[in-house]
Amino acid sequence: MADAQRQRTITVECAVAGGGPAGVMLGFLLARAGVKVAVLEKHEDFFRDFRGDTIHPSTLQVMHELGLLEAFLKLPHQQVERLGAEIGGQMVQIADFSHLPTAAKFIALMPQWDFLDFLAAQGKRYPGFDLHMAADVDELISEGGKVAGLKAATHHGDLEVRSDLVVGADGRHSTVRSLARLPVENLGAPMDVLWMRLSRHPEDGEETLGRIEPGRVFIMINRGDYWQCAFVIPKGGFNDLRRKGLEKFRLAIVALKPSLASRVHELSSWNDVKLLSVRVDRLEKWYRPGLLCIGDAAHAMSPIGGVGVNLAVQDAVAAANILARPLREGRLTEEDLARVQKRRVLPVKLTQRLQVFLQDRVISNVLSGSEIESIPFPLRMLNAYPVLRRIPGRIIGLGFRPEHVALAEAASTKAANGPS
Repeated sequence: MADAQRQRTITVECAVAGGGPAGVMLGFLLARAGVKVAVLEKHEDFFRDFRGDTIHPSTLQVMHELGLLEAFLKLPHQQVERLGAEIGGQMVQIADFSHLPTAAKFIALMPQWDFLDFLAAQGKRYPGFDLHMAADVDELISEGGKVAGLKAATHHGDLEVRSDLVVGADGRHSTVRSLARLPVENLGAPMDVLWMRLSRHPEDGEETLGRIEPGRVFIMINRGDYWQCAFVIPKGGFNDLRRKGLEKFRLAIVALKPSLASRVHELSSWNDVKLLSVRVDRLEKWYRPGLLCIGDAAHAMSPIGGVGVNLAVQDAVAAANILARPLREGRLTEEDLARVQKRRVLPVKLTQRLQVFLQDRVISNVLSGSEIESIPFPLRMLNAYPVLRRIPGRIIGLGFRPEHVALAEAASTKAANGPS
């Protein structure tokens, strides 16, 4: 009897598992459109370091279309209009975002927790938005061959959420897609990434950059008073690196960036180095009756290009555009879910195909220790002809199919909240 009393049950039109960019954005957009939605995040807050922090022009355009861009850009961030890298000792300019047909012609570097806190605050303006933190989804409810909700463990006992639709937006290690037994196609990845932070000095300059040398790839992202650094290693190579010792790792960083010699001691233990195990995969089918996966739960992306957050947001916008009305009117069908996959699968496949090509043809060769005899011809062309940098700028900044907000704010929410 005590266990039964500890279980709460709520009923919504859509239950979203996962409070990352895909989940919170979807919950916000659906609530704004008049759909009753519950978002469940297993952690107690959004504060986790070294998550995707690059907010691309495509996502900033969504914020603009929602009337939120000006307020969003008041949050602390850095702006990147161009991307470059040092390859074999030579500086190469790769991408230019300054000519994109968007309101914001740059990448905003912002801690993901600030992004999620902002979206959650916007969602809470609407009566249909219900955010549950520290709610760890561990079971799907199935009735009549259809997913009819989910269950989650919370600090206050079990939470049962009954819904017309469950959305798995719980990341690359998705519990929802495992519970749903959706088949996954693994595309492979030859690398892992070690993330760390090192203090930034005024004489360092402003530019976010990468350095590529035989056997090593090192990236420094300007985060204001510190550098967020990525050290790319061969797949599964972290344990071997640890056995060689932290001091040898510090020296490897200094060899790539001598100006950091006075700062690598800030890596006082391996606890200051976070491993991202890279995987590139996608579901063969993103849905089953009553259930849909989006974002990394549907397609884990390589960190190449930093596009993961933005693909997740684009999925959320497309899903909201397609599903809000049938959810609101109680007539959701499996065909509606298929429309979401059909809309998003091509840009995902094209992006992953490009990432896998770069992993196999560039990153693998670099990590094998192959000498960089010359800058590849396409990069030499980008250096020689600045106008060509608009092409990778568009691919990285907007993707292959940028989504736009097609949902009007529901009249009932306008009355309660005023114009957005």
